[in-house]
Amino acid sequence: MSDVAAVVDDLREESDELDALVGTLESDRWRGPTPAEGWTVAHQIAHLAWTDEVALLAATEPDRFGDEVAKALAAPEAFVDEAAEALVAAHTPEALLTRWRDGRQRLDKVLRDAPAGTRIPWYGPPMSVASMATARLMETWAHGQDIADALGATRTPTARLRHVARIGVRARNYAYAVRGITAPETEFRVELRTLDGELIAYGPEGAAQRVTGPLLDFCLLVTQRAHRTDLAVTAEGRDADQWLSIAQAFAGPPGPGRLPRAERDGL
Repeated sequence: MSDVAAVVDDLREESDELDALVGTLESDRWRGPTPAEGWTVAHQIAHLAWTDEVALLAATEPDRFGDEVAKALAAPEAFVDEAAEALVAAHTPEALLTRWRDGRQRLDKVLRDAPAGTRIPWYGPPMSVASMATARLMETWAHGQDIADALGATRTPTARLRHVARIGVRARNYAYAVRGITAPETEFRVELRTLDGELIAYGPEGAAQRVTGPLLDFCLLVTQRAHRTDLAVTAEGRDADQWLSIAQAFAGPPGPGRLPRAERDGL
């Protein structure tokens, strides 16, 4: 199996798992708030539907996708919210679910059929097909986490989190760039442990700047689904410590992140 097929298979499984969580929800549950301020469950699915469709556009009609990039540059703080709101306003939950399912199935086929060496334009640097599939998996998992939190559901971490961690590590310099900060020249060592104790590592073993912690916690950090102080991810070295405060696995402007649990709960 090719690397592309493997990650697209994982993307499909991640999407199917989230689909199982929302597919039988009553309409009023779709209107319930999630940890993302101003976003309901419906907004979360609308965002995934929209980004799948935009990814499909980027892969098949790059010139038209350039128009979407221009819109984003014109309103970098608002375009994501506006896109989600527009879909929520125009669709019932049932129609929104259908649209998300249709879009991700079409994207699945395009990614699988893309010629070797294809580069897909995006809001950040152009990506390989495998990287685009990884990015879509990361977003699906992250927004699925918002939905799970809103519904009080507990998700069991899977091996698919490796993709989320990998893109979080690879996006290190991007996190600096979108904040106008010069990234460190030296590589970091990142060591993450799965629930069963397996080590997943990136970077040179002897690096002075190090990040360690549970795989799940690192993924929550780089997708900004939990505040750093609520996670068991630690840094050794000033540069590594700074990165943990700004890390983001997603393209676009820096997100607001999440409040510390104690502050959020008023403790």
